[in-house]
Amino acid sequence: MTAYGYSGIWPVAPTPFNEDGTIDVKGMRRVLDCMIDQGVDGICILANFSEQFLISDAERDMLTRLSLEHVAGRVPVIVTVSHFATEIVTARSRQAKELGASIVMMMPPYHGALLKGTAEQTFEQFVRVGDIGIPIMLQDAPLSGVDLPVPLLARMAREIDMLKLFKIECPGAAAKLRALIDEAGNAIEGPFDGEEAITLMADLDAGASGTMTSAMIPDLIGPIVRDHLAGDRQAALEGYSRVLPAINHENRQCGFRAAKEAMVEGGVIRSAFCRHPIPPLHPETRAMLIEFLKPLDPLVLSWGR
Repeated sequence: MTAYGYSGIWPVAPTPFNEDGTIDVKGMRRVLDCMIDQGVDGICILANFSEQFLISDAERDMLTRLSLEHVAGRVPVIVTVSHFATEIVTARSRQAKELGASIVMMMPPYHGALLKGTAEQTFEQFVRVGDIGIPIMLQDAPLSGVDLPVPLLARMAREIDMLKLFKIECPGAAAKLRALIDEAGNAIEGPFDGEEAITLMADLDAGASGTMTSAMIPDLIGPIVRDHLAGDRQAALEGYSRVLPAINHENRQCGFRAAKEAMVEGGVIRSAFCRHPIPPLHPETRAMLIEFLKPLDPLVLSWGR
């Protein structure tokens, strides 16, 4: 088995809001502490599951500083820096490096459905961030709508020294991970899956070394990854089968609202408020989420009680 430089579970931290829509600063610290107590290998902030598209630039700056200062090196922190403008991506990356981030994560440049970077523009944006000297995780997500074929990703892995991690969460992720690992080899130090681990078992079989899930149940998903990497596929399969109904409900019915609802249920944060135009979860959808979670007894449901 290939020994990768990056592995394990690196979940996305949700951004808690007060009922009036302001950021719950105390709650943000509690979110980070809860995640660390869940045994995560790293934390990602300001990602899509952090509702980064609903956060102002000033709030982004504040959350970056708060999170890195509060985590204080207990685990590595990935700061999401995606933006269409390369100058903004590089400025965010410099700030993340200066404040002590371990990695930056970025999608290819896009803005809306039709304004998308070409293969060369995407390559160049990643080159410029790589020049800053901080490891990069590329996020291959459907949200961008940008096609990132394996030959392009393999070229980027070989030619951009700081591009070390690839989070593949497009349809057919396992097949793409397998092809990318076959083509790029040792140039990839961390092949990861995403999408709340909905395809985790297939992705691990394809060679993934880690996963970036939500912050809902990383204490239950982390052992699946560790068992698989240790060669105990049966234990990994049993663990995955146990949590899959909850993951499926999160992925297909709740999205980023699931982790916040679980954290409210467990007393981690006070509110699951999401800014408009995001609607709250329907009460029945929330009730089923908690119904799936309770038999699993994840730490999130008791952390704040």
